[in-house]
Amino acid sequence: MHLPSFSVLCTFFLTTTAQSSSTFTPARPPSLPLAVKSPYLSTWFPAGSDGGNGGYLPGQWPSFWTGQILGWTGLVKVDGNTFVWMGKPDGYTDFANQTSYEYTSTKSIFTVTAGDTVQLKVTFMSPLTPNDFKRQSLIFSYMNVEVSSLDGSQHDVQVYTDISAEWTSGDVAAVAEWSYGTTSDGIGYHKIWKQNQQSLSEVNDRAEWGNWYYSTEAVEGLTHRSGADSEVRDAFDNDGSLDNAADSDFRPINAEWPVFGYALNMGSVGSDVKSQLYTIGLCQDDAIQFLGADGLKNVPSLWRSYFQDDLAALSFFYKDYQESNRLSTELDNKISKDSKAAAGDDYAVLTSLAARQAFGATQLVGTQDKHYLFLKEISSNGNMQTVDVIYPATPIFYYTNPELVKLLLDPHFENQESGHYPNKFAIHDLGAHYPNATGHPDGLDEPMPLEECGNHMFMMLAYVQLSGNTDYITQHYPILKQWTEYLVEESLLPADQLSTDDFAGALANQTNLALKGIIGLEAMSQMARIIGETADADNYTAIAHDYITRWIDLGINKADNPPHSILNYGNETTHGLLYNLYNDRLLGLNLVPQEIYDIQSAFYPTIKEKYGVPLDTRNRYYTKSDWEVFCAAVASKETRDMFIGDLAKWVNETPNSHPFTDLYQTNDGTQPSGIDFKARPVMGGLFALLLLDSEGFSARERVL
Repeated sequence: MHLPSFSVLCTFFLTTTAQSSSTFTPARPPSLPLAVKSPYLSTWFPAGSDGGNGGYLPGQWPSFWTGQILGWTGLVKVDGNTFVWMGKPDGYTDFANQTSYEYTSTKSIFTVTAGDTVQLKVTFMSPLTPNDFKRQSLIFSYMNVEVSSLDGSQHDVQVYTDISAEWTSGDVAAVAEWSYGTTSDGIGYHKIWKQNQQSLSEVNDRAEWGNWYYSTEAVEGLTHRSGADSEVRDAFDNDGSLDNAADSDFRPINAEWPVFGYALNMGSVGSDVKSQLYTIGLCQDDAIQFLGADGLKNVPSLWRSYFQDDLAALSFFYKDYQESNRLSTELDNKISKDSKAAAGDDYAVLTSLAARQAFGATQLVGTQDKHYLFLKEISSNGNMQTVDVIYPATPIFYYTNPELVKLLLDPHFENQESGHYPNKFAIHDLGAHYPNATGHPDGLDEPMPLEECGNHMFMMLAYVQLSGNTDYITQHYPILKQWTEYLVEESLLPADQLSTDDFAGALANQTNLALKGIIGLEAMSQMARIIGETADADNYTAIAHDYITRWIDLGINKADNPPHSILNYGNETTHGLLYNLYNDRLLGLNLVPQEIYDIQSAFYPTIKEKYGVPLDTRNRYYTKSDWEVFCAAVASKETRDMFIGDLAKWVNETPNSHPFTDLYQTNDGTQPSGIDFKARPVMGGLFALLLLDSEGFSARERVL
């Protein structure tokens, strides 16, 4: 029952218009992250004019990253009058007024007022604990509701919230089941699941297996109920409470839209804050199917190694709020402080928004003795562990905990070193669709051989420089050398093949792709030298230096004013973002002359549009925000600030209402027609500049 009447539409229009006073700090993103913790717990609030309401929590439904509605409702009764503070329930016309929204790397904080007398501060927190795998492995998120009086008087307040069965499947015709219970330590929970469980299967990118839990502490004054959406909400509207009744008619999600609600009588509320904490989460025993050293096996969620069952995990997470909040706030403050020090307030707009999104495409799996971090290529397709998606995402993982990059690379090495891939170059991904990392034993993955071989060299060397784990090179040296031989053969004059920007098509002699391979050769030379393979080191560095000299003649148009790199050899009037230059600076290789950095820094401002610099001349306007920040990281201060400022401006002004897209039109801020990128983990690449400024790379001096 999500289709509103005409009168509701009219009221909604008037309400959202009246809410124009809300502030947005540090920006108004295209979509506001609510509960974002994994590829399946990924809940957003559309804000842009293209499908969103401007970023106001009352008056619109949250959605999965695909745009599918996720029923999540908030109502509050103040002195007998009911207001909506979240969602868009049918028949309700009194909306609380949102006065502010603020986001950090882990939190989204809404402040709304009901009847100008009571204020609700609603904080959605999806904890990021990159150095604490026990906590990070839990696919749960918090919602904390704080209530206080605005006018100094006492007010009678009851708070209501529910979720719908829509959370359980990508198919609203699927049958859901549910139950209610209380843990031994007093946590009440609604448990909801798809009746016909399909393990390790998706519909519309949604998990078709596992148990969803909506939980809160069973305090005095708390009541609950399951049933049809209108019946449960109207019961609260009429009485300010629920009757603890259970609807036993398990049915399709879209049959009277079953919801699972809580009502809390807060009693008399004055200026002292009263609060209630809620959690939402997904528990799956098996998380991934993986073709590794022991053949094809199901791999459990990592949290299963720490907790006996779902309820133990749920209870721990709920009771852990104070510590989880402390750890998340520390990370929030660190990212904000470091970002502002690196490139100002605009840069903090970007990094803070990207953090949950990047981590939210990943899940820790396995056991405490042997675990992995698996990543879904969200929206561009559903590939597992795509190398050229992992690579641009890695700056945030290097910045927060380099071991996460090793956990992303381990499955690739294990699969290919076990003989499950017949080609001599590096595989593109570990499976056509998440969560099945079944590899490509037939060798028919999407072919990006030069791209993926080069990416492995960068990721491996950066990890070793940051961690000091030189044994990791020794462990995988044979296959690294195998991939390097491909770089020797193909880097200088790349064949007609795809780069990571595959949506633009294949192209021969790509200047930027050649640079990736050449810098990759120098990276391999450094790795060979680290472990004492001096003959290989001397050979690869000699080749890399020879190639870079020839590359400059082939790939740089010095006759133009200003000079610039070209898209592919011989096309002197073309240009593109030379983002692969970043790796030379990041890894401290000093292979590329400073002249090339200076040329590009001077050139980019001459081709900029309102919201940034176009990707390349194959398309007049579109660009990739992750690559823009890679370019900004190695540019002059003026050009760096141009890139960062234009991208932050886009965040504030784009009509787009999808989770932070990395592909957009630089002229008007819209999404390119036919290419619907959203919520992708590559936005971890916005940490590229922060990574260069981090103290972690002092490890390079120890390793090299």
